[in-house]
Amino acid sequence: MRSKLLVVAIAAGLGFSSLVSAAPATKTTKASATSATTNAEIEMLKAQLAAMQSKIDELEQRTDAQSEINVSTGQAIEKVQASATNDKKLAKLEKLVNDTTLSGKMYVDFTNIDQKNSDSGKTAASGTGLDVKRFYLSVTHQFDDIWSANLTTDFNYVGSDGETNLFVKKAYVQGKFDQAAVLRLGSADMPWIPFVENYYGFRYVENTLIDRLKYGNSADWGIHLGGDIGQSKSVNYAVSVVNGNGYKNPSRSKGVDVEGRVGFVPFENTVIALGGYSGKLGKDVQGVASTNTATRGDVLIAYASKQFRLGAEYFTASNWNNVLTPFKDKADGYSVWGSVAVADGVSLFARYDNAKLSKDLDRDAKDSYYNAGVEFQITKGFKLAGVWKHEKADKSVAAPVPAHVQNVKTNEIGVFGEVAF
Repeated sequence: MRSKLLVVAIAAGLGFSSLVSAAPATKTTKASATSATTNAEIEMLKAQLAAMQSKIDELEQRTDAQSEINVSTGQAIEKVQASATNDKKLAKLEKLVNDTTLSGKMYVDFTNIDQKNSDSGKTAASGTGLDVKRFYLSVTHQFDDIWSANLTTDFNYVGSDGETNLFVKKAYVQGKFDQAAVLRLGSADMPWIPFVENYYGFRYVENTLIDRLKYGNSADWGIHLGGDIGQSKSVNYAVSVVNGNGYKNPSRSKGVDVEGRVGFVPFENTVIALGGYSGKLGKDVQGVASTNTATRGDVLIAYASKQFRLGAEYFTASNWNNVLTPFKDKADGYSVWGSVAVADGVSLFARYDNAKLSKDLDRDAKDSYYNAGVEFQITKGFKLAGVWKHEKADKSVAAPVPAHVQNVKTNEIGVFGEVAF
């Protein structure tokens, strides 16, 4: 608009100047000639001004078009930048999801228990009910090809004590430098109990021998190293330096406990393993006299495949329950088990345990246990078993007089289940 006004002003000025310069003429012919010349000049100026206006208009159109292009280009750049930012966020989210694994496992049962004490008759543990004995929820994150982290919570509810507990079972950072060198720092699996569970295969029905009789922990806080040696993985090992009080109690003591295992795989699905434990079980604290050291030796021979399982476990222990007393004691025991697939998704299984719990202080302290059942694989990650269990636990008691052997017999029948994802 300003450019058009400028052109009009220039034209007006030029026209006025031409008229003024032509005014002094005295003769008509001269005036006519001058007028014709002036008109021609004016027309020429008009043409020049029109051409100039056209160029100015064209220049303005180009300027406006360039401005629109600049705006469009800026918007496009902003969209590209926003899209790139979103892509980066999505890539990070995708990587987080791909590198993080969520898993869980639940042990549940609905059974009837009949428990009788030889001195007092049927106990309060008798009755029918549902127990969620364990619910593990695990999160594992892989940082790179070597480092990862795991958090496993443990929930359990037992109807007999009416309490629900939620606590951390495993929490560790892992560095897998090689299949023969896997390092874990924190609360992690101990070398023996979880190893035996893998070959036994029926943990949801019952704990393995050492775990059931409380002569060891399945996990503890400390430093753990293990792995498989050789291309054929014919040798495996694990060693843990731990607090000794178990994963539920990450307390400190004046020393540390050590548990180790070495396994030999003579052929596929078969293992021969030796293990051992030595320590104060986390009881060697300041101001408390820990007289004895608890030790345990372990042997396992087992075979496990999809169709057939067979195994035997033996342990011998010294002073396991006498760390803080001046007395010494020993215990030992064994467990044998087997299972066979009789149809697609159906297996029969059985187990027998026998242990002498106090060979020096109470020779009558013994425990015998057996179970039998049939397992049904309902679907992937879900199995149920109909089971019958029997346990007989003996010990010497001084009262009422005279001293005698007291026994507690427990029979349990019902359905046990495992859900895993």
